[in-house]
Amino acid sequence: MRDDQPAPRSVPVTANTGAVAAVGLDLQEGREIPRSQVFAWALWDWATQPFNTVILTFIFTALYLTTDVFLPPEVAALGEGDPVYEAGLADLASGFGWASFAAGLLIAIVAPVLGQRSDATGHRKRWLAVNTALVVVCMALLFFVEAEPAFFLLGVSLVALGSVFNEIAGVNYNAMLVQVSTRSTVGRVSGLGWGFGYLGGIVALVLVVIAYSFDWFGLPQDDGLPFRLVAVGCALWTTLFALPILFKVPELPAGRPERRVGFFASYGLLLRDVVALYRDSRPTFWFLLASAVFRDGLAGVFAFGAVIANQVFGFGFLEVVAFGIAANLVAGVSTIVSGRFDDRFGARAVILTALAGLVVAGTAVFLLRDGGDIVFWVGGLILCLFVGPAQAASRSFLARVTPAGREGEIFGLYATTGRAASFLSPGLWALFIGIFGATAFGILGIVLVTLVGFVLLLLVKEPAR
Repeated sequence: MRDDQPAPRSVPVTANTGAVAAVGLDLQEGREIPRSQVFAWALWDWATQPFNTVILTFIFTALYLTTDVFLPPEVAALGEGDPVYEAGLADLASGFGWASFAAGLLIAIVAPVLGQRSDATGHRKRWLAVNTALVVVCMALLFFVEAEPAFFLLGVSLVALGSVFNEIAGVNYNAMLVQVSTRSTVGRVSGLGWGFGYLGGIVALVLVVIAYSFDWFGLPQDDGLPFRLVAVGCALWTTLFALPILFKVPELPAGRPERRVGFFASYGLLLRDVVALYRDSRPTFWFLLASAVFRDGLAGVFAFGAVIANQVFGFGFLEVVAFGIAANLVAGVSTIVSGRFDDRFGARAVILTALAGLVVAGTAVFLLRDGGDIVFWVGGLILCLFVGPAQAASRSFLARVTPAGREGEIFGLYATTGRAASFLSPGLWALFIGIFGATAFGILGIVLVTLVGFVLLLLVKEPAR
């Protein structure tokens, strides 16, 4: 069947309750999906990866926003080893954690309703474009975050807002997964997207290393100008590589126009839908709850990984960037490869294996932290080996159990349940640092969240494949 023909709509799936519902991927069977559409869809992960890798994790936040250039001059002058200086850096790390916490709350409130409305109007691609553009604006505005304590709040606020818009864009992007895959390929396609993202992160970091190696091409380094220009470069990158999905992947027609209601009335509709989801699609309901916890642990690994490298293991600029390149390479390759295991053995098996590896590796990094750089290199790369496969398999699992015509809403709930628990990693990160007075103890908070997510997923049944 050609791509422009309607998909068959006769394939039902049985939920745990015995109710019958059509799953979006079932409607794809028999379709011939052009590879150009799959590639264009996956390239969006590549397009937005500089925000995650360069801005949020390895460069702007870790090597600029949470460093001593944002401490009061008298505190910064005390230098490493001084308790007041170390406490000041811990406060910056904690402040970044609280900003992430606030962003998570906002996402939890609006994501499912916006996804639900995109299902009704058929405007998934439009809202993907709008929110991607807002991410670009946030990155561009980071140019105005100068290296002074007074600009710290502006910096963390823009990064947090960028996270909000990136997550909401991701709701529509994830919902489009069922447009470019079938039941037999969804694991590979999802893994391809995540893999493209990690590989895009490598290229972005290499470009930063080249600029650093040439002494920022003679640019003045006062007021953090090189880092601010890197943020602008990331904005341009996203603008360029986000275009293919907008031109190649078709917009869906209005899927459920009878469900168009006002914004606030959407919350009442959402509540009724959640009750119906529990009744008619039980695997989807329970997976949303379990994944909320373990995905927050996965997010914590990358959100705070570079801060740990810098503050706990004393990594300098080049060491952090080199680790970032290696981490993205490991994560990208493992994610693309794991897509085939996903299609063969099931997403749940892939996720459980990955979470177990994360708990063991994270605990080892904390306990052996006095062993020097080699501990973080080995333990950190093992963590990255498992993060990508868990993320990709989570997306494919949900695509396999999502009722047809509700992809935006369900992936909106996916974002919301994740963000409803998103206070866990940032909150425990900040709490453990506050209690013990050292950044290293934040590692335990991330490990604890991941372990709880592992236990909850053990209680979720995977539907027959």
